[in-house]
Amino acid sequence: MHAAQREQLIIEMLVERGFVSFPELDKRIDASPATIRRDLEKLENSGRIIRVRGGARLARAEDVEPDTGHLRGVPFHENLSRNRPAKEAIGRAAAQLCRSGDSIIIDGGSTTLQMCPYLAPLSLHVLTNSLHIASALLPQQNTSISVPAGTVFREQNIILSPYESDGTEGYRASRMFMGASSVGSHGVMQTDVILVQAERRLIGLADELVILVDSSKFEAPTGHAVCSLADIAVLITDDRITDITAQMVERKVGKLIVASN
Repeated sequence: MHAAQREQLIIEMLVERGFVSFPELDKRIDASPATIRRDLEKLENSGRIIRVRGGARLARAEDVEPDTGHLRGVPFHENLSRNRPAKEAIGRAAAQLCRSGDSIIIDGGSTTLQMCPYLAPLSLHVLTNSLHIASALLPQQNTSISVPAGTVFREQNIILSPYESDGTEGYRASRMFMGASSVGSHGVMQTDVILVQAERRLIGLADELVILVDSSKFEAPTGHAVCSLADIAVLITDDRITDITAQMVERKVGKLIVASN
């Protein structure tokens, strides 16, 4: 088993369980104990896991300084123009999943933002952590907008909190619409652990998770695992997705939607 395969298996086990013991890893992974320890050390140095007594767990927002005011990853204004036609098609397809009067969650992102122009007639209740999305929805008189408590991260213009209580605890949504820095067989990934923690909390408030990613995200570097592909009810991407990737996604997610430009 190659190093990349071992690391992927470790992340998949942690996404499923949150914690995995060293004896479990030794049993599942075809490698020596010394090799597994080196794999864990590499994953910990990359910020994806935390080694604890007896095993390892996924990195959480509490493991980083909560008040830095900065996130890893591409700033929002740079992402907005990347693959714009594909993102617009994906956003239009995502909006078609909404029904009049729905309560939904729209996570901050340059692709999820593209949903907004199509939501005005639906009288939705929207919880969003994105100031860009809140601003885009403000002119829609029949759209109710809620935002969580927390710190504004300027690069992405989103509100995040490393704490459990952010004012969203009582909110319930039919769907959560979320982007990602990358998607692969290992799951849905983001570049920053504080974003991961916030998104996991929001996912828990929704009946279904809908992922919006343009096809370039299947080729992007991995990061911190938010959830597995099995947690996704619908994944929406553009028509440049390869046949091999589409087949992999269809095997693991509830439904794949390919939006045409």
